[in-house]
Amino acid sequence: MIVAVHGGAGLWKIGEDEKERVKKTLRGAIEEGILAAQRGSALDAVIVSVEYMESSGVFNAGYGAAYAIDGGIYLDAGVMDGKTKRAGAVAAVEGVKSAVRLARYVMELTDHIILAGEGARLLAARVGLLEARHKFYTEEKNKRFLEVINEARQGRWPYKKVLSLLGDTVGAVALDRDGNLAAATSTGGVWLKWPGRVGDSPIPGAGYWAENGVGAFSATGIGEVIIMSHLCLRARDELIKTGDITKAVENVVKQTTEIYGSGTVGIIGIDARGNPAYAYNTRAMARGWGKPGEIYVDL
Repeated sequence: MIVAVHGGAGLWKIGEDEKERVKKTLRGAIEEGILAAQRGSALDAVIVSVEYMESSGVFNAGYGAAYAIDGGIYLDAGVMDGKTKRAGAVAAVEGVKSAVRLARYVMELTDHIILAGEGARLLAARVGLLEARHKFYTEEKNKRFLEVINEARQGRWPYKKVLSLLGDTVGAVALDRDGNLAAATSTGGVWLKWPGRVGDSPIPGAGYWAENGVGAFSATGIGEVIIMSHLCLRARDELIKTGDITKAVENVVKQTTEIYGSGTVGIIGIDARGNPAYAYNTRAMARGWGKPGEIYVDL
């Protein structure tokens, strides 16, 4: 049994106190995921771990999500069950308590894979996941939004730079006692994105992938690059090819860097034997993994 999480790849130019807050949140997400796996399944574990990070306000997901160019907050999330090979996702949805939990409802209660916008909100209303929009706004984020807007007006479009502001996408992968794998990813997208923009997090094979007997992966970074790279599915293919989870994630990050440059992506993964691995081409990536009695986190 193992749970691995990430809180995003980026510059992470933050103070020591904030770093400790990030690490504490990662540790909490892992601990909650382990408990969920012990009580239930790998699928339960990734939902609980990601939901913990969404609710923390520390990362660019859930209550910590970034602002779009219109000042709105639009959430993306996806989840995949490696046992059934089913996936569910939501995109560009506003005002929901947990985008990743809503993604699970898409997988389990509908015949679809991705619901977007008002359609996703309609499902959220049916399952009791609507939240007041004002709860996603803070004075700190308002200030940063104005700073980013000013940089954009000066011609310094901060598409990569903004990854340093509040962290990035969050994600989790897990292996349970029965050998089942699962993966989940959630994000607020990039600062100043166009309303309705959909990133990689809801796209199976791009932002996440899980397959029993093979592995589970969750990606982070610039969504457009991850979509075009189909990062997680390619990591799955590399794992089958090499038989080594570390080589698999390192290979896909290297390949992506060669095409799109550095400062673009990160990925975590575990194989069917429970070996964790991560790779990134950014300055840093918030990540960690744990099993009963042992937890590791770093930034």
